[in-house]
Amino acid sequence: MAKANLLDRAIAAVAPRAALRRVAARQAFDIATRGYDGAARGRLNGSWRTPNTSADAEVGASAQLLRDRMRDLVRNNPYAANALSVLVTHAVGAGIVPRSKDKAVNKLFAEWMKQCDADGHLDFHGVVSLTASEMLEAGTGMVRRRRRRAEDGLAVPLQLQVLEVDHLDGTKNGELGNGRRASYGVEYDLIGKTTAYWLFPNHPGNAFLTSTTSVSSVPVPAEDVAFAFVKQRAGQTQGVPWGHAAIRKLYDLDTYEEAEIVRKKIEACMVGVVTNGDDPNGVGIPLSKDEVAGVYNADGQIVEKFEPGMIYHARGGKDIKFTQPANTANYDSYKNSMLHTIATGFRVPHAFLTGRLDKVNYSSSKIGLETYRRIIDDLQWKVIIPMICQPLWDWFCEAAYFAGKIKTRKVAVEWSPPRFPSADEAKDVAARVAAMRSGLLNPLVAIAETGYTPDEVLDGYVEWNKMLDDKGLIFDSDPRRMSQAGQTQQDPDANDDPPANGDDKDTS
Repeated sequence: MAKANLLDRAIAAVAPRAALRRVAARQAFDIATRGYDGAARGRLNGSWRTPNTSADAEVGASAQLLRDRMRDLVRNNPYAANALSVLVTHAVGAGIVPRSKDKAVNKLFAEWMKQCDADGHLDFHGVVSLTASEMLEAGTGMVRRRRRRAEDGLAVPLQLQVLEVDHLDGTKNGELGNGRRASYGVEYDLIGKTTAYWLFPNHPGNAFLTSTTSVSSVPVPAEDVAFAFVKQRAGQTQGVPWGHAAIRKLYDLDTYEEAEIVRKKIEACMVGVVTNGDDPNGVGIPLSKDEVAGVYNADGQIVEKFEPGMIYHARGGKDIKFTQPANTANYDSYKNSMLHTIATGFRVPHAFLTGRLDKVNYSSSKIGLETYRRIIDDLQWKVIIPMICQPLWDWFCEAAYFAGKIKTRKVAVEWSPPRFPSADEAKDVAARVAAMRSGLLNPLVAIAETGYTPDEVLDGYVEWNKMLDDKGLIFDSDPRRMSQAGQTQQDPDANDDPPANGDDKDTS
């Protein structure tokens, strides 16, 4: 707050109102000129363009170019390809396993999941992985529900079709009538609920499209499309590639490496040029009246391209010169710094992006993995599970219900993402065992995190134990016969007493 100075006090002695106005005006000026450095205007910030646009206007204007550039990088840049692979592997891995309390539903799902891909290539986990990959690479992943007939021979009359976001008609904008409006291909009703997606029947980038092929988009009900993207702003219709902040850096690093390769090739061109053409003793070759000074090969042609180990003759010169290759010492440090920036843009650890573990120790890897694990958890539980997995499960249950395979249209389900990789497996397994024994971790969840259902694991144990008993084998890993300390113990369910020695049964 502005304070009164000596002049204000002197004026106040004869004109209090005038002094008050002076103090108030100075206080208002201080407030008006106070602000954030980030919002400062001036010559140094004149090139910083920050338009006040909505999320849709911001993303819609750039989405196509961003995904085209990201796809090009994933095709041709090993770091971009690896970053996307690392993200999908950790977020989906062997599969995000659904688990219902109804075993009949689980059994039916296990049968249907192998038939669910409309293209006939993937199972359920593959469909989820491909959709997540599309979302991370292009910004948005889509799955369309394809209802099938009962006579098609499927466990459940339903299949899933993964679509690229290019099928979405981004030119569909504005009022559509009856209170409906569209924004970049997404249709809303009066209250802002998504009602449909305007999709092209064929990918607009297909090379086989002809003049007779329809290129008009049609509305597909929102209930038939699983639409997944990372929502960063309110009112956002579609997403942007996961590593969008690193696109420019990846391109710059690519061009820098190309320049380095060209420079190294030039450095390798160690050549000698004889330049004593007009020597008085006649050793060199003098210029004729039709020739100009320059470097010529044995055929008398001017040299424009040098090859390593060659010696050329310069006409009109008096000396011999050799190329002097330069040496660059900061290439590795610059590249490593750029890769740190790129890893930050993709939100993956530097070691995962590059595969370099020379600068990683146990403590730093543990800290880095914990932070990265929270990023993956956030991606799984806020995007992949609610936007991809849950809609697909609901479609399955609805189709199974109308086909008479299950008794209810809605079936509660729990999702178990894959267990995160461990830097010290022995310690982490011991910690998980302690958590299960203390009741802090449900064994069903621990099993599902391996990518298998509890029923599969338990049925496998039953089969394995039967095989051991039929063969008369006892392993240290069999808790029915051997304790953790390696001592023989009684199997309460066995019909016969366990062998006292190895005379009757083999012990391994």
